[in-house]
Amino acid sequence: MFTTTESPRARTQTRRLIIIVVLLVAAVAVVLVARHTTTPPPPTTTPPGAAPSPTPTAPVDEATALATRHMLTLPPEAALPHELTTATAGPPITVPRPAPIANRVISDGFPATAEGALGWLTDFNETALRGGDPATYARAYGESALPHAPSLQGSGPLALLTSFRNEAGIRPGELTPGLAVTYDVSQGLIKGTADDGRFAVVCTLGQLSFDYQGQTTSMGIGDCQALRRTGTAWRIAPGARAAYAACAWPGSAESVAAGYRPLIRDGAR
Repeated sequence: MFTTTESPRARTQTRRLIIIVVLLVAAVAVVLVARHTTTPPPPTTTPPGAAPSPTPTAPVDEATALATRHMLTLPPEAALPHELTTATAGPPITVPRPAPIANRVISDGFPATAEGALGWLTDFNETALRGGDPATYARAYGESALPHAPSLQGSGPLALLTSFRNEAGIRPGELTPGLAVTYDVSQGLIKGTADDGRFAVVCTLGQLSFDYQGQTTSMGIGDCQALRRTGTAWRIAPGARAAYAACAWPGSAESVAAGYRPLIRDGAR
């Protein structure tokens, strides 16, 4: 548990704890990617006396193939602050940033474009991760997921927040004076679209910062989601979970290798 003592020794202990938590969280991100990319399909069995069935060859639909295509896997150290690069993965992506809508955790009103989907996910993640509380993220996810969307329990950001809270000894929903957690998105990528643009897989990369009594530690966290356009809004799509995103320090060589590009916000919030 974080201490509330203001002494230099306490501040040093606090910073060490935050660093340990950050390394733990980075490791969790890599474990999630490893599980996603190495888990074999469940074995099939043949009833007694029946002839072996041929291996199914039904094609995977375009949306599922796009969502589940693996992303670059990086070591945990890639997420920690380090040298930036002047190289880029491409020109900046301009994303909209509309005004919030009353009675909703996440804003709507993003256009029916891949950039609109990325703008929606940017707003979703910055809002849902603010404060570092799994309960806040769960509420935002529940409000934004369509029926039969991937389970909240398999969410990478939720696993990160839960690990942070567990290591720090803070229960979900518990308020801790002097603790601030923010997620500021600065890069993103558009993995692709399907169904005439009504389905999009997009990813954000941002700086997740933990601040406690003036001691701040940050890391780069990526998140990819498969989104479905429904009516005039983007929502987390039913079906397969998007492959877990690469986690890198924004602007680093690793972020460029993963395909992240700078974002330009268009419009007032």
